[in-house]
Amino acid sequence: MELASVIDHTILRPDCSPKDIETLCDEAHKHSFAAVCVPPYFVKDAVRKLEKSPVRVATVIGYPMGYACTPSKVEEVKRAIEEGADEVDVVINICAVKNEHWTYVKNDIDSIAMATHSRGKLVKVILETGLLSEDEMHQLCKICNQIGVDFVKTSTGINGGGATLKAVRFLREHLNDNIKIKASGGIRNQKSAQKFIDAGVARIGTSSGIDIVK
Repeated sequence: MELASVIDHTILRPDCSPKDIETLCDEAHKHSFAAVCVPPYFVKDAVRKLEKSPVRVATVIGYPMGYACTPSKVEEVKRAIEEGADEVDVVINICAVKNEHWTYVKNDIDSIAMATHSRGKLVKVILETGLLSEDEMHQLCKICNQIGVDFVKTSTGINGGGATLKAVRFLREHLNDNIKIKASGGIRNQKSAQKFIDAGVARIGTSSGIDIVK
């Protein structure tokens, strides 16, 4: 597998600039990355820059805490897609998970998936595995299997640490085969990236995409 084809070339710093987004898009096109992942504020800029490129545009929803109310997340999804996003990476409500409010959690993920899929786009559900127990992860896998999300993503890379091979293997064991895994947080070189791919990852979110492919 070509490493570049599984990389979401990412910049989510709160102080990133239009020039940063332009550079990110140029690099993604040059190296044939799968997608760029940018703040919602810069979706339009990335879409314009990549208009003639096969590189997809992704953005984040409910980022990075995930505890925005469900209607807010749904509106974020609608707005991002209206502005041209192909994929949305959505943080789950970890507060609800920790309090075992599973009906709320399922409705939250289902509402977001419906808003995304009804518009023909892909949804990646961010679990923040570093903050979760195996029982919580197992329950979330069951919910994602029932709903039929496109990807389950390990983490934001901000809360609770980044991706681990242990978490990826657990997810691969408990998710349906048609649900892909995205690993994000702390993957900065080719050796590390290859280990995650070997463990079953289909996408890697990283700000170190250039270092990985070189």
